[in-house]
Amino acid sequence: MRLVILDNYDLASEWAAKYICNRIIQFKPGQDRYFTLGLPTGSTPLGCYKKLIEYHKNGDLSFKYVKTFNMDEYVGLPRNHPESYHSYMWNNFFKHIDIDPNNAHILDGNAADLQAECDAFEKKIKEAGGIDLFVGGIGPDGHIAFNEPGSSLVSRTRLKTLAMDTILANAKYFDGDLSKVPTMALTVGVGTVMDAREVMILITGAHKAFALYKAIEEGVNHMWTVSAFQQHPQTIFVCDEDATLELRVKTVKYFKGLMHVHNKLVDPLYSMKEGN
Repeated sequence: MRLVILDNYDLASEWAAKYICNRIIQFKPGQDRYFTLGLPTGSTPLGCYKKLIEYHKNGDLSFKYVKTFNMDEYVGLPRNHPESYHSYMWNNFFKHIDIDPNNAHILDGNAADLQAECDAFEKKIKEAGGIDLFVGGIGPDGHIAFNEPGSSLVSRTRLKTLAMDTILANAKYFDGDLSKVPTMALTVGVGTVMDAREVMILITGAHKAFALYKAIEEGVNHMWTVSAFQQHPQTIFVCDEDATLELRVKTVKYFKGLMHVHNKLVDPLYSMKEGN
């Protein structure tokens, strides 16, 4: 497990974007070889998406041969609702890059048969050859995707009832009106994300500090589902200083001492431009 600690949110977002960019380019994607990327929503990844759009607009990065699978979607929210995760992904990322819409997979929270939709999503991931890099964020209660506290650590894509903490956290997107916040969602399981060849989890802000502590300094625990990634062979936690406030000084010092190694993963930043 790697813990990458940057000074602030913007630098953490940039490091994550550089890492994704380098992984895609080093993979050498093509017509018969797609890079498969798992993607999150929420406020944390926005800075990362902005940097990836910037790399694309500069001609350094193409998503033509990238397939994406999103972590989750609300149940019962119209697809074109401004707070649906379909809307979020298209407005904040997809419409600004050259991805083929057929290669951007998002769960349908309005499907007639929700379990069949979840099973089909798992099948699509398998048919794509599995996920090369799954990027995720976490909630203050340590949940990844909508795998709320108490979720099975071997769970697959399924229908989940949202915890009150999550509903409260999401109320800000619905004018603070709890009655407008969806109470159910379709989500990839912890096991689904664990199957990815690599996992990168973005954690920023002091309100996520206790969750980061639970994720890396304590044992694996289904009440803090992000802790499962201690057992993944290729996990990178990318965080800012504020998110480390609950960690032991010794832990922070240890991982900061490895930053010269971690920075080699993003420096130099590769480019798809000829000759680079």
